[in-house]
Formats: sequence, C-alpha cells, structure tokens
Amino acid sequence: MQLSAPEVGDLGSESKATLELYGVNSGNPLLAAYARNCLLARRLVERGVRYVQLYCASRASGVDGLLNWDAHKTLQADYDRHLPILDQPTAGLIQDLGARGLLADTLVIWTTEFGRMPTHQQGTLGRDHNPDAYTVWMLGAGVKKAASWGATDEFGRRVAENPTTVYDFWATVLHLMGLDHEKLTWYHNGLNRRLTDVHGHVLHSLLA
Repeated sequence: MQLSAPEVGDLGSESKATLELYGVNSGNPLLAAYARNCLLARRLVERGVRYVQLYCASRASGVDGLLNWDAHKTLQADYDRHLPILDQPTAGLIQDLGARGLLADTLVIWTTEFGRMPTHQQGTLGRDHNPDAYTVWMLGAGVKKAASWGATDEFGRRVAENPTTVYDFWATVLHLMGLDHEKLTWYHNGLNRRLTDVHGHVLHSLLA
C-alpha cells in the first residue's frame, strides 16, 4: 500500500475533460477539494479498494457558528453554501463510475442517520432532527434503476408509506455485498450478535 499510494493520489494522469467533469479546477477551493476527493475515490475503486467513504461540507461555510449539514440555526443559508460544493463532484463521480463500467460491481450509498423537521426550530432559521422520516439513496451493483420506496405524510413529518427500518436498509446493503445478515454474526457477551440485531428484512423490491 505504501508503494501504491503515491500513484493513486497523483491526479496528473487524468484528462482535462475528467478534471472538468468533477470540478477539480473550480474557483471555489472547497468545491475543488471535494472534487479531488471524489476523483481519488474513483481511482481507489478502480484499483480494487473494497470500501471508500466520502464526506462533504464539514466546516465548509467559512463563518462562525454551526458550519456543517446539522443546520439547527440557519438551514437555508447553510445549505446554499454546502449544496453547490456537493453537487458537481458527486454527479461527476457517479457519471465517471458508470462510463467506466465500475457501477456493475460498485454500490454507491448516500445516507445519514436522521432527517430534518418540516418546521423551523424555535427562535432560529434552522430545523431540528427528524428521526421519523428521511431520505437515502443508493445505486450501482444490483440496485434497481429509477426506483423509489416509501413516502412521508403530506407534511413531511412521518413515514406514511412502506415504513422501513435501518435494519431493513442494512440487511439490503449486506445482501448486495453478498453477505447474509442473518448469518453474519460475532460472539459478544454470550450471544452471536448480528449487525441487524433481531430485525431486518432484505428489500427485494429494490433489487434489479
């Protein structure tokens, strides 16, 4: 790995078109930095790295206060800063993975641990956590194209259609990775524990 890392991290061999696709030469240094990370992610995947994590927009706004996606104070202003940084490089990564045939066996997941309330947080221009309804998306290896699952009530507060637990989600992810979540266990405190606890069902409706 130590011998391979310098080559993987050297973006000099990438074409001008690829750099432009990701936004590597953007005039926004925060977008350009995230773009380089997205391009590095593709280069790692090409070389057989099994798991790559990308994170965007921590401390991205460059002003005092709460500066990440956890927008309790100023949601609109925060997201207006973060979304342009996230958008082009992420889309470029997905497009590039697809063009190179890497999505055939690469699962891309965009997820978080909660959503945001449809109402503002008292005394602020932000929104509190919403653990009862939020969105994730995934594509690539084995995921049905252009499919959706579930819906909130018209207020956007709670799940109203096809409620799905995190256990279902991770059971499905493990299935797409070729692992049976009911058999993948580790011994702890006298029991064989599962990542999905005693819950979780594979969402076969989302599989290609």
